[in-house]
Parts: sequence; C-alpha cells; structure tokens
Amino acid sequence: MAGDLRKKIKEAADYLRNAGVKDPEAGIILGTGLNNYADRIEDSIIIPYNDIPNMHSGNVDSHRGQIIYGRCRGKMVIILAGRYHYYESGDIQAAAFPARVLVELGIRRLIITNAAGCVNRNWRPGTLMLIKDHINLSGANPLIGSNLDEYGPRFPDMTYTYDPDLREKMKKRAAEEGIELNEGVYTMMSGPTFETPAEINMVRCIGGDAVGMSSVPEAIIANHAGKEIIGITFLSNMAAGVLDQPLSGEEVTEASKGIERIFAKAVDIAVEI
Repeated sequence: MAGDLRKKIKEAADYLRNAGVKDPEAGIILGTGLNNYADRIEDSIIIPYNDIPNMHSGNVDSHRGQIIYGRCRGKMVIILAGRYHYYESGDIQAAAFPARVLVELGIRRLIITNAAGCVNRNWRPGTLMLIKDHINLSGANPLIGSNLDEYGPRFPDMTYTYDPDLREKMKKRAAEEGIELNEGVYTMMSGPTFETPAEINMVRCIGGDAVGMSSVPEAIIANHAGKEIIGITFLSNMAAGVLDQPLSGEEVTEASKGIERIFAKAVDIAVEI
C-alpha cells in the first residue's frame, strides 16, 4: 500500500513539474471565503484537478477545483483552489493527498484556510481565528498505515504543529493592519452533518474554539514532513446551540462574501512573513 501511495504522489508531482511548477516556496489551501484569492497570482499557470493523475476534484460548488502556480507577494506559490473533504468519500488518504503532493514539490510553508463554526461564546462570527492547535475528532488520521519514511518519522511530534514564531509575527502584522485576529483551537469533525448542540458543548469543554470539517489531515501531513504551518479560520457562524436557529451551508457561503477582502489580506501576511 505504501508503495502504491508513494507512486501516486510522485506521478502527480511529476505532472505538475512538467506543466511548469518549479520550486514553490509556499502552498496555500483556499477554503470557503477565499475563492477569488487565486486571481491575485501573477504569471499564473492554472491546472484543473481532473487533469492531474490521482487527484480528486471535490464537489463543493464554491471551490474551483484548480491548482494555480505563480508569483504572489514576491514569492512563488502553489494554490489549491478548493479541497477534497473527508466526508465526500470517507477516504482520509484522498483528503490528504493534495497536501502530500505539495510536500513532494518541496514547499517550505503550508498556509491552510477554512471556514468554521464559532464555539467560543466570547467571539463573534464574521471574524478570523489564527489556529494555535487542533483537536482531531474525525476518527481518522492520514498517517495510519505504512509510514513513508522519506517524508517523515513513524511517530511525528505534534507539539508545535502551528509554528509559534510565525503566529506571533501574524498577530503583530494583523494588529498593524487593523485585522481582528483571535487565536484559538480548531476542532475537526467528520461531517457532512453540522454538529449537534451536545457535540458543540463537548467541544467547548475539551478546549475547542471553532469547529469544521477539514484542514487537520493537511496539517498532519505537512507537520509529518517538517513544514512550517499557518492556519487561518473564518468564523462564519455561531456553532449549533449557541443561537436558537438552524445552520446551513448556504449561510456559511453567504457570510464569507463579507470578509473576503480582510481574509485575503491575512493570507497575504502569511505569505510575506
């Protein structure tokens, strides 16, 4: 199995290299609210996921399903415009595969973005959260199975997954730019159902500040390979049970439109620092 996975990773990476992707410094995963960030890339090469061997194109309407490579804020970056979620197939390896390809391409830093429900009652939706740690309640881990030793150790430490020095730089720059940036713990559930009020109470009790359905598999893969990681969450709504109202995917997408400019600026900072 490990041999098959290794072969698939290298096939995808070789395809991208042959298409012109050379030595990206940073990888950026665009979540809900950042669909148009890809348009900021200069001298871009655009490659649909469906053209890349072994890549899955997700079914979220607001995600483009493209890789964009080019210059951003003076650095060469590779962007995943959309992600393949664990809940779409129950295959954690498929959800983590794009991050594995970015590691193979040699990125130094991975910038992970997402939209999530706000669990912390002291915060308000429509703001951003810098991820300082995560809780994996998905029931899956992409490192289960034979270890790919060339990428990282069998038992990787997760203590400093979200680089503390980079977080301090992010907070300082965000404050200078007038960006409200909370710092907290992201919790991943499998989805696709939104969480129950009882589940949200549990997440709050164990230290979660936000809850979503992505990002942790990608962070695990990048951390395994020793990459710098910055995680930025858009707090799109209060999580279940905080307010007396139902939740919907449309609400999340609509809410993201109002913060796109600020969200994009935060990603710019994450690229620059």
